[in-house]
Amino acid sequence: MPHTPIKLSRLAQYLPIVGWLQTYRRQDINDDVFAGVITAILLVPQGIAYAILAGLPPQLGLYASILPPVAYAVLGTSRTLSVGPVSIAAIMIAGVLTTTEVSALGDPVQSALILSAECGVMMLLMAVLRLGGLVNFISHPVLAGFTSGAALLIIGSQLPQLVGLKAPSCGVELDCYSRYLSGIDPATSLISLASLVLLLLFGKPITSLLKKTGATLSLVTAVSKCGPLLVVILATLAVIRFNLAAQQVAVVGNVPAGFPELGLAFIDLKKIELLLPYAAFIALIAYVESVAIAKVTANLRGQKIIPNQELIALGVANLAAAVSGGMPVAGGFSRTMVNFSAGARTQMAMLIAAGFLGLAVIFFSPWFADIPKSALSAIILVAVFRLVRIKHIFHTWNYDRADGMAEAVTLLGVLILGIEEGIALGILLTIASHLRKTSHPHIAIVGRVPDTEHYRNIKRHSVETWHHLLLVRIDESITFANISFIEDYLDAELRRRPDTRHIVLIFTSVSDIDTTALEALELFNQSLQASGKTLNVAEAKGPVLDKLQKTDFIEQLKPGKVFFRTEDAVKSLG
Repeated sequence: MPHTPIKLSRLAQYLPIVGWLQTYRRQDINDDVFAGVITAILLVPQGIAYAILAGLPPQLGLYASILPPVAYAVLGTSRTLSVGPVSIAAIMIAGVLTTTEVSALGDPVQSALILSAECGVMMLLMAVLRLGGLVNFISHPVLAGFTSGAALLIIGSQLPQLVGLKAPSCGVELDCYSRYLSGIDPATSLISLASLVLLLLFGKPITSLLKKTGATLSLVTAVSKCGPLLVVILATLAVIRFNLAAQQVAVVGNVPAGFPELGLAFIDLKKIELLLPYAAFIALIAYVESVAIAKVTANLRGQKIIPNQELIALGVANLAAAVSGGMPVAGGFSRTMVNFSAGARTQMAMLIAAGFLGLAVIFFSPWFADIPKSALSAIILVAVFRLVRIKHIFHTWNYDRADGMAEAVTLLGVLILGIEEGIALGILLTIASHLRKTSHPHIAIVGRVPDTEHYRNIKRHSVETWHHLLLVRIDESITFANISFIEDYLDAELRRRPDTRHIVLIFTSVSDIDTTALEALELFNQSLQASGKTLNVAEAKGPVLDKLQKTDFIEQLKPGKVFFRTEDAVKSLG
């Protein structure tokens, strides 16, 4: 018995569900049941809508909302992340399925299942290689630009659905598009308009009204998040009542009742090879998005997310989607925030939501057939519109122009070149910007603040200086990438100050000096000594001194010295 807690603790490292079940309380089940019901209400229309957005039969979105959340609930470290079909992944899947080489192979359902399986395998492989830290290699501006660009693509893809337009069968001539626009269907447009109005009413207006009446937060959340389901119900009743399906109003169509057989019958080696690069990219974006969302809610409750364990959980969730006939999955922002706002304490809420959705698939699938696609497009539109953050680009630009440019280029790249090319361009631009900053470090000539031992930049403060003593603070590690810039800076300053006899390099911010930089410093020291000047070092960190002491650099400095403080250097050389 004494060893049981230790065993459970070790087991919880691999199965996080064990950890939160140990501390589960009666109050938790009440909160989780409520949150689970609310999330299930959102899962039904979103599951169908995102499958259609991806160009897939609606059941693939529903199937992806049952077993994958269960797999994540067992293995994931976020207590509130809602895993299932998401808009960004859906538009990426649609892009893959419409490529010439993939569409030529036919059977988009099989391709989607292979993508799910490959995403799962890629994530598990990343977990084995301990690549959870990859989430840090996509900067927030790039991710924000990508999200805004993808959201705009989604909005653009749904606008024709809102008015009942079908893909144009003619060329790009003006006459063609005039005929194309004449195909707007009044009934479809009316359903879309009514759906949008109702969805918007269930946003801030109803939320504000309920808050003014003194309603509890849980009631406000419950009512405000019922909008999508109410839209689907009312739109479907309108289609049935007025027989609109026979009047060119596009509907979901038949949705098979029950579950598909579990298995790997979809495996096709030719398709696996073709789809692998696309799956790798979807897996990376799905992981980054999911961890980013999970961190938001975890931080609000003082909880911790383990990135590598998230790879395992999301990998298994995608494999579960593949074997159960579902499309690739990730953490969804809107559903997660609904789950969190509804009071979910643990992943029990998602287990409950998955259970309700399973019942819906078994018993209510025939009811989904007459759901108008325009109502689902309205739900998608309202859900993704908040992801378009054009103002954020200007905010980023004002703070850091390089990051602002990366965000804008990523957005434009996604819109003009494509999703994969756009985000790749953003990442490359971010890396290039980082390399440029590293190769052009901030360097300051410093002086002493009067009556203190503090040393500050002479361009920012009124400080004391010495005509024969040059104090230089380098605010970056010294490497092959920036040593030439540093040398040029020092040479320029020495030309401006011909009376300088002693140079002190202040290494407060220097964490490393690589071999190339060390050799350059040795040559610089030799040239100074030849001209009767000394090179000195102050405030070097322990690890830097340890490396320098393994060489004869400190000996070569003589008569220059290594000082513990800048003040010591000034007292000795000033």
